[in-house]
Amino acid sequence: MQNKRSLSGHYILTLLFLFHFLSSFAQTHSIILGRPTDVSITASIQFDYDVDCYLEYGTNSGVYTNTIPVFNNTANIPDEKDLQNLMPDTKYYYRMQYRAVGAVAYTPTAEYSFHTQRAQGSTYTFTIEADEHLYDKKGVDNMYRITLENEAADNPDFMITLGDIFGDDHTPSTTTLADMDTLHNAYRPFLSNICHSVPFYVCLGNHEGENDYYLDSMPPNNIGVSGTLTRKKYYPNPFPNGFYSGNTVQENFGMDLPENYYAWTWGDALFIVLDVYRTECHDTLVAKPQGWNWTLGQSQYNWLLNTLQSSTARYKFVFAHHLRGQGRGAVLEAPLYEWGGYQNTGGSYTFATHRPGWPMSIHELFVQYGVNIFFQGHDHLFAHEVLDSVTYQEVPMAADSTYEIGMLANADAYTADTLDGTGHLRVTVAPSCVTVDFVRAYLPADTVSGVHQNREVAFSYTIGNCTSGLSQINSDEVIKIFPNPANSVLSVKLPEGVFKYKVELVNTLGESLLHSASNVMDISGIPDGIYLVRVHTDTSEFNRKMIICH
Repeated sequence: MQNKRSLSGHYILTLLFLFHFLSSFAQTHSIILGRPTDVSITASIQFDYDVDCYLEYGTNSGVYTNTIPVFNNTANIPDEKDLQNLMPDTKYYYRMQYRAVGAVAYTPTAEYSFHTQRAQGSTYTFTIEADEHLYDKKGVDNMYRITLENEAADNPDFMITLGDIFGDDHTPSTTTLADMDTLHNAYRPFLSNICHSVPFYVCLGNHEGENDYYLDSMPPNNIGVSGTLTRKKYYPNPFPNGFYSGNTVQENFGMDLPENYYAWTWGDALFIVLDVYRTECHDTLVAKPQGWNWTLGQSQYNWLLNTLQSSTARYKFVFAHHLRGQGRGAVLEAPLYEWGGYQNTGGSYTFATHRPGWPMSIHELFVQYGVNIFFQGHDHLFAHEVLDSVTYQEVPMAADSTYEIGMLANADAYTADTLDGTGHLRVTVAPSCVTVDFVRAYLPADTVSGVHQNREVAFSYTIGNCTSGLSQINSDEVIKIFPNPANSVLSVKLPEGVFKYKVELVNTLGESLLHSASNVMDISGIPDGIYLVRVHTDTSEFNRKMIICH
């Protein structure tokens, strides 16, 4: 590793040190939950000064019948503590008690909560974010805070990031272990505002630098090793333990189990997180292998195959930063090479030649074993596509204050349903269906006009049957429409917990003039008159008259 840092690398890392200082201002501690199971959960606890502390917890708010032993937390070094012997499918409440070393009285934190593994037949929500990019300033910290607040408002059982969160591989030959430590630690003040009650899962991106090329470059003095060590230091990702399956290969230089790919079942769904970078790559001479030179590696492929074969889950979700690690798009890329088996677009199927002994390509595995949705990031926009019954879902940036980075750069790589905007995906799993919502995030200044509102749903779709039990409701206490009369913008306020809906504007002849999956509708082009607003939810239909008057 060189000692002399390039000017650009020094500038980026100087900004990061300043960013970390400002982000952590006035925040004395952070708790990041991870590895939830049916009977346990891990809490990563960090203070900025030496403390004695312990956790107390129970199944009723304000009543803590269990504690873990007091331990000493050294300033700025996280400790992982496991809460064990929990009950499955149960909500727990907890808080931390802490005191400065040498002090007498303990100070309690606020009360937090979490949920152990859901039983089959349960309904629950999880959230997905991607490409935070605060380290290179493509992402904006205030924007990211709003996205995290929006995720917290969804009350999810857990959240998943699809990578390019910690970075940075822009100066791979000069970035040190200390630099990587700062890059990973810098996100704790943000994540701790939600992850004290929402367990956090990491899916690796290309900018994390944990790929074969960097890992093999002068180990252990490279960003692959230092990235692995610091990620594991600050964020408790799953490892094989009976509840989770995953990578069982112990790596050198203190990395041990890398916690890079893993799977688990929660309620009626199987979750599989892939690592498309640490892959036993066929070509370790380049950081971005292309074509057949890219591979999951036979170990990860066999694990994926066995995981899908052995699962009886009703729904199956797979997550990766991007199929095959590089490139842009989804269904245009999915048929190719190891992912789909074809030599090139319109070319011949050559999977057996390039992967002898492997039963089928990755996409064919998805089709064969009923994968419902493949979630990916990397391209910085929202895009929804379907290929051979498999939904390919691109997740938007979590912190893009311009709302259009990915749309301008990468929309032409997709074939359907591309949208700009920043925010997260909210996924609600119910026994009869899965609902996926794109929840947009907006800075306050960008909602003043009323055209957009923070937490508006820009796109929504379902898998399964969510329409059973449709009923009629006509109470203004349930769904509110305002203003009435309206001039240019019509807003719909829905009750807490209503995620899936469609809004229609109908004239007196019964003709549908406008329809939207958002709770804000532009009516500036509709003539004055009396209209009917019709709101369809999963279980209800609401109708109300309103007046447009310009």
